[in-house]
Amino acid sequence: MITEARVKSDSQTKTMTSKPTSIAEVGVSEQLLQNLVLKHLLDADVLTLIALSNRLCLAGNIVQTLLDEAKRANLVENKQTTSDGQMRYALSEAGRNLAKLAFEKSGYLGPVPVPLEQYWSVCRAQSSRQHKVTREVIKRAFEKITLPNQLLTLIGPALNSKRPVLIYGPPGTGKSYLCRHLNLVFGDDVLIPHAVSIDQAIIQIFDPQLHELHEQEAQDNSIMLTQGHDPRWHRCRRPLLVVGGELTQEMLNVHYDRDSKTYHAPIGLKANNGVLLIDDLGRQQITPKEIFNRWIVPMEESRDFLSLPSGEHFDVPFEQILLFSTNLDPAQLVDEAFLRRLGYKIPFTALERSHFKAIWQQNCDELALRCDDETFDWLLTELYQPNDKVLLPCHPRDLLSIVADQINFNELPNQVTKQLLHQAWSIYFVQSMN
Repeated sequence: MITEARVKSDSQTKTMTSKPTSIAEVGVSEQLLQNLVLKHLLDADVLTLIALSNRLCLAGNIVQTLLDEAKRANLVENKQTTSDGQMRYALSEAGRNLAKLAFEKSGYLGPVPVPLEQYWSVCRAQSSRQHKVTREVIKRAFEKITLPNQLLTLIGPALNSKRPVLIYGPPGTGKSYLCRHLNLVFGDDVLIPHAVSIDQAIIQIFDPQLHELHEQEAQDNSIMLTQGHDPRWHRCRRPLLVVGGELTQEMLNVHYDRDSKTYHAPIGLKANNGVLLIDDLGRQQITPKEIFNRWIVPMEESRDFLSLPSGEHFDVPFEQILLFSTNLDPAQLVDEAFLRRLGYKIPFTALERSHFKAIWQQNCDELALRCDDETFDWLLTELYQPNDKVLLPCHPRDLLSIVADQINFNELPNQVTKQLLHQAWSIYFVQSMN
């Protein structure tokens, strides 16, 4: 269902990210543009107007203007045309020297960045705050995932609150699994800039390992195209960024790589307009208190305050659903004052029999296995109860996967039997050596 808010948001972002038709509309300084032109030519040696336009993600008329200015300054020279008549451009000796100096200052080589002010506007316009989460929306998003009703009644309001959420409970209760699917709730795409400019500094935001392109972005070889979508923005699914024990203080701030001379965006910036999950809270190299201290203001004001090594300070949107997941006691992680700042604290516990059976059947279907009610009941009465094991959401997948392995190895029918379950149980649960 497409909501009125979503239609309005799409219309706003389309207007905000229309393809620039002049240097002024690009939104960054001519010095930055000229440096990127020179660096791309140094990197490729020789480029046609089309190839350079594709690299910069700018319309051909803008790039031609930049090339003409560079030629007047004796920085760029015409080379022999291609077989299809396209002019080829290369750097003069003076241009090569300037390009090398530009690389010394910044190693960034990619599309022209968008101005920070434009990023602010687009990020706010496509914020998940624009979408109301209802019970029906949650059910539709998780139609292939079995969830207890009490969780539904907590998760939906928590998302509507737009406040940070703490999810806690024993291992195997489905905390991480659920969090990793929360970006399905909104089900739409967002625009993520390849990079943003802070004066002459460029911070790359788009990360191909984290951001999933909605579809293959077609190459636009029409150099005179001055309408439509600005290719400096990538259309992606709402991002889902999961960080566990590897989280460090460095990842929370802009990082400057001295070797590549490039700036790396903090995780909060990369997760904007999506979901940021801090998994296994309490097992990071930095303490939960340090994490919360760093994000107290961003969590409350929806803006983060960053700085560059040069000392320049600036603020960026902090527009994501922030989730913390832990199997430790929350009261032992941080004090009550910090816990109050987390809008919702949602406990995950063992399953009731009916929900466990539903997940069991779902996993049987996915693995093409058959399991009758008698065998399922035997599993509970003869294995779970005598061993004082609680019913956890991870058990069906794990046990049935072992059963499937045994069936495939022994070339057996796809029928779950008591013997196969007993073997799987002995393999899955560690037996005492005493």
